[in-house]
Amino acid sequence: MKLDARQRGAVLSHPAGWIASGFGSGLSPFAPGTAGSAAALVPWLLLRELPLPWVIGIIVVAFLIGVWASNIVIERLRISDPGVIVWDEFVGQWISLLPLLVWPGHWLWMAAGFFLFRLFDVWKPWPCSWADRKVKGGFGVMLDDVLAGCYTAIVLALLLYFSGVA
Repeated sequence: MKLDARQRGAVLSHPAGWIASGFGSGLSPFAPGTAGSAAALVPWLLLRELPLPWVIGIIVVAFLIGVWASNIVIERLRISDPGVIVWDEFVGQWISLLPLLVWPGHWLWMAAGFFLFRLFDVWKPWPCSWADRKVKGGFGVMLDDVLAGCYTAIVLALLLYFSGVA
């Protein structure tokens, strides 16, 4: 759904809107979720240099900030899950790539994590589909992508293991 000028202003006039929109990446007119997932790779390049416990802590804080920011955008737009919110893609993408902190590999593994996350985020296998339908508000917006990120992390870890990288 493309936002009109008033809606864009409602999103960008509050710091929560900037966060929820992935610093504007969610305003992409084409595939905002994919744009948000791609934008999430930039901070990942910094996150991957930190120890695993720090990254997990940052992801937890980012999730909580995402719930807060998503609630504000939902309230301002009066839309239950507006496509402009892509902070959930940031958090889900970072969860997806956690196995690369344990088993670092070629950049192609990061690309594989990106594409697998997009697959699970769009496909929404259970319980992602359940969370998407039943859990409302900012928590619901964030939860289905966290679950898709967990699926991706498991598949990516298995791929790394069976490819001999792990």
